[in-house]
Amino acid sequence: MAERKPIESWLTDMDGVLIHEGVPIPGADAFIKKLRDSGKPFLVLTNNSIYTARDLQARLNRMGLDVPVDNIWTSALATAKFLDDQRPGGTAYVIGEAGLTTALHDIGYVLTDHAPDYVVLGETRTYSFEAMTKAVRLINGGARFICTNPDETGPSTEGPLPATGAVAALITKATGKQPYFAGKPNPLMMRTGLNAIGAHSETSAMIGDRMDTDVLAGLEAGMETFLVLTGLTTRADIDRHPFRPSNVVNSIADLVDRV
Repeated sequence: MAERKPIESWLTDMDGVLIHEGVPIPGADAFIKKLRDSGKPFLVLTNNSIYTARDLQARLNRMGLDVPVDNIWTSALATAKFLDDQRPGGTAYVIGEAGLTTALHDIGYVLTDHAPDYVVLGETRTYSFEAMTKAVRLINGGARFICTNPDETGPSTEGPLPATGAVAALITKATGKQPYFAGKPNPLMMRTGLNAIGAHSETSAMIGDRMDTDVLAGLEAGMETFLVLTGLTTRADIDRHPFRPSNVVNSIADLVDRV
């Protein structure tokens, strides 16, 4: 394997890497501080489309993690960037929360249930049968199906919750139409994020806790990858996948000295 160039920019997942169930993971504060002091470009990424970047900044700040708004990249922002590139000034029927609706408003999209260009499915804690039925009928009527991320479950203090990917599967079953997923592991989310901070994949690293989204996305975007064992993937899980991370570490604390 060819030797990689030194890491000049960092992308890191949020849940399972920096925080876990609303509590910062030991070493996360030191890692973020080291990044900010170094002046290196960095992004905190999340496939969760519920919150705006400003919401997430406030949440992280309450936990002692000082991350500027411009250094937060969500699947909602990646979805909005994709739609703005594909069909500027379009229309969409949206199932989701403020993170997604705000991102679409900010690119000048009109949110409507009357013959929209797109049906856009994102994360919400209140998926309604009525909204899903409307989405099915609009897609059958010609609307293109877009989904913020493919995660089938999400974490909660009580255990896993059905997430966007699971609801997308229901709509696909009812329509026969597969969605286009904008979030991880689509390398589009990584490349648009890299572009946002002026970084290049050959000198960038991706840190994540999931093989099927974080590591795969980093790999397909051409970045060095670090798997941390503080989230969903265990060391035993690694060999179940046909690809491997560049590096495996116990936690984000092990990477402070790499910045």
